[in-house]
Amino acid sequence: MFQIFKMFRKSESGATLVEYGVALILAIIVGGTALVTLADQTSNNMNATVNSLNER
Repeated sequence: MFQIFKMFRKSESGATLVEYGVALILAIIVGGTALVTLADQTSNNMNATVNSLNER
């Protein structure tokens, strides 16, 4: 893994397919994490609303 990063530092030829792949994987991980967090928060809000309505 360290060799890959060392190769990226030495390369001055612009973005290659591998670099685009790494960026895509990183974007998918960040986006997925954000969606999971948002889904959890939405679920918690909906449960709190249902519980509040059931108490009446």
